[in-house]
Amino acid sequence: MTRKHTFVGAYAHSDNKRQLSVCFGFLTIENGKITQKGSIEEFEELLSAGKFSEHIVINLSDSQLIIPGFIDCHIHAPQFPNIGLGLDRPLLEWLDKYTFPLEKKYSDTVFASKVYDQVVQRLLKNGTTTACYFGSLHLDGTLELVKSVLKYHQRAFVGKVSMNLQNDAGYYNSTEKELQDTEEFVQKVLDYKNELIQPVVTPRFAVSCDHQLLSGLAMIANKYGCSMQSHVCENLKEINYVLEINPRCKSYCEVYDKSKILHEKCIMAHAVHLTDEEIDLLSKKGVSVAHCPASNTRLKSGLCPVRKLLDNNIVVGLGTDVSGGDSATILDAVRRTMDVSTCLELQGADNYSLDWKEAFYLATLGGAKALNLDDKIGNFEVGKDFDALLIDAYAPGGPIDEYEYTVDENKEEHAVSLLQRFIYLGDDRNILQVYVKGKSVKTI
Repeated sequence: MTRKHTFVGAYAHSDNKRQLSVCFGFLTIENGKITQKGSIEEFEELLSAGKFSEHIVINLSDSQLIIPGFIDCHIHAPQFPNIGLGLDRPLLEWLDKYTFPLEKKYSDTVFASKVYDQVVQRLLKNGTTTACYFGSLHLDGTLELVKSVLKYHQRAFVGKVSMNLQNDAGYYNSTEKELQDTEEFVQKVLDYKNELIQPVVTPRFAVSCDHQLLSGLAMIANKYGCSMQSHVCENLKEINYVLEINPRCKSYCEVYDKSKILHEKCIMAHAVHLTDEEIDLLSKKGVSVAHCPASNTRLKSGLCPVRKLLDNNIVVGLGTDVSGGDSATILDAVRRTMDVSTCLELQGADNYSLDWKEAFYLATLGGAKALNLDDKIGNFEVGKDFDALLIDAYAPGGPIDEYEYTVDENKEEHAVSLLQRFIYLGDDRNILQVYVKGKSVKTI
């Protein structure tokens, strides 16, 4: 985009987890930020007064609308070459057979660079304007992911994974090396001085990290003001193993709490099997959760009670969790979030189901809150960065057909129907353009 653009037509965003706003009017973008918005009538008055003479004005068609960019709160970039494979195996077996052997290859920076270029472009094509990435154990290999993110102008958190407990694949490092490499990685990312990318300290999980490493990583995160990410209570066998190797802890979350990892800049993936005490602990500490319904069901880990987490004031965003998840689009996570919540309600958990508006919130503003970015992105408040998708529900060659019949009685209902159809039926063919901080970034 050039420095000044004005979009005229329908746009939709979440004001909070209970309220969806659908508006007809204009959004003005200058230097990547939303500087003004208003009604169609206000736009016409300002246009007549010459206020938009230096702007490129984009008039949306009746089948188009603007929505906030999708936010993927949990995704493993190195695992993309395995997407769709091994999903008939349980979590720990899947890690040993598929994940660790693949991730070891990212010591090769040429290999890493090629994969990560594909990953970032694929996510942008799918409408993911912000991603919270797990990298691999390798310092230089994960820096290639940083370069790809910067190259294609995505907003991202990137973490060099840390592991120091032995495994059969030989995929771990000494505690000293992990702490040294992690701090160097954080410093190198910060040296870019680019507001779109932040380092995130990333112990893989308590299965592969001991107390010394976890505590050391927490100290690094605190020193540099970084966020942290990991996994918690994803699988019952995983939980039992964590408690077996940490016999002084009564719960999985206590392992992390004793290492000073749980705080308001920490996001934990999964949280499928939390006890009530753990839910209370995460809520009090301000820890966010990345809900990953695809991997939780594909690997038969369980059904995450998202409604219960929300009711206990835990902030929740969505994650694709590739390649435990078999789809790299947040649209898939939105749909499976609704499905999982409905399954829990059908099993007897009253009022557990989430509707499409709530799932849309989790994919946008909820994700922004989970990553502590809601002051910058997540909806279209004036002053925020313009991270957005231009959607055409009836794009030629797309998956949604238009019929000479409608239940809509006015423009507002029509716009809601466009968004609802996109949520349930749409794919990347309906995403005409992707903007990150005002820049057009969809390249494939």
